[in-house]
Amino acid sequence: MEKISNTDAVNGELNDGKDATNDASVCGYDSLHQLLAANLKPQIFQEVSRLLLGLNCGKPLQTVPLAEPVKSLSLKHDFDLQAFRFIADKESVRVPRIVRVGLIQNSIALPTTSPFSDQKRAILEKVKPIIDAAGASGVNILCLQEAWMMPFAFCTREKRWCEFAEPIDGESTRFLQDLALKYNMVIVSSILERDVSHGETLWNTAVVIGNHGNIIGKHRKNHIPRVGDFNESTYYMEGNTGHPVFETAYGKIAINICYGRHHPLNWLAFGLNGAEIVFNPSATVGELSEPMWPIEARNAAIANSYFVGSINRVGTETFPNPFTSGDGKPQHTDFGHFYGSSHFSAPDASCTPSLSRSRDGLLISDMDLNLCRQLKDKWGFRMTARYEMYAETLARYLKPEFEPQVISDPLLHKKAS
Repeated sequence: MEKISNTDAVNGELNDGKDATNDASVCGYDSLHQLLAANLKPQIFQEVSRLLLGLNCGKPLQTVPLAEPVKSLSLKHDFDLQAFRFIADKESVRVPRIVRVGLIQNSIALPTTSPFSDQKRAILEKVKPIIDAAGASGVNILCLQEAWMMPFAFCTREKRWCEFAEPIDGESTRFLQDLALKYNMVIVSSILERDVSHGETLWNTAVVIGNHGNIIGKHRKNHIPRVGDFNESTYYMEGNTGHPVFETAYGKIAINICYGRHHPLNWLAFGLNGAEIVFNPSATVGELSEPMWPIEARNAAIANSYFVGSINRVGTETFPNPFTSGDGKPQHTDFGHFYGSSHFSAPDASCTPSLSRSRDGLLISDMDLNLCRQLKDKWGFRMTARYEMYAETLARYLKPEFEPQVISDPLLHKKAS
């Protein structure tokens, strides 16, 4: 299985030049997939890939060739570049519905001690060539990582970081509107929103920008973590927009922001509203969540018969003042390493290799949205679900007098005679 990347060790050769002591790497490699490609015999690597990544319509996932100018951009600006294709079975009635989708992961551009305006400007300048590469590749829908326009300062509990907040039509949205119009591309942008119409309340919000440069709508993060250093409720609380699905020129999309991926009913609700692609823009660190990362979104894609795009930021962001999580560990000045590893999952249980664990990156996927209905027909998950039974259980659970439905063995507590 070949992959398109500007990194080494693509063709099964050991990359001895990499620093295996780099804690952002996987034994010196950008990703697990790259490590396996470099160190396994081709026939063994093919079988391992089948087990790890699944098969798309019974075949290994195909790679997509990209134009030389796009590859040159990735080399010039040092970002990982990979492209794959999810196919669907040919149908007699419907024509294929091919959509090209992109994910961008990136690190911040300046130290967090720099003036805020400089930090934001530098991030915009850093991300623009990657967006240009997506546009030049013909990407139809592009999603950026959570709070991409600022450092992820929500560990610090310092209110000064609220200065990065902006209204829905603020600086970063206007920046992306121009690019969306230029490239005829839908862009999903996750920002720290300042709701100027409601007392300047802050929200963690995804703005959906249409391919004509218009704002289609927004979704606010449904689930807010209180785990470890993720003290996000210092800045914003649970969203109030429900589970909207946005019908765009290229398909029906939804956004399950970061911590929402740990909640199966959150994924379910987007599916019930008709999503064909659900994006999960995130900011999560290795020590906390990395074992979950390849599993939860892929499971959601299978259970709900839609595609999922998982995006995580990259790098270690160090802040000027130390903070503590109240867990007895020493105070520190960083969250830990944001491990990137952005990837796509398909409803047939196949998925792409991940982007780099340590570098900026652009992941592109062609996907035939017909696969969503085909998997609904094959497995019948939606048809065989017992929603009325689940609804009854949830309704009972919400009542103060709720008692779990537990049937105990009558002999369990009987004293021995």
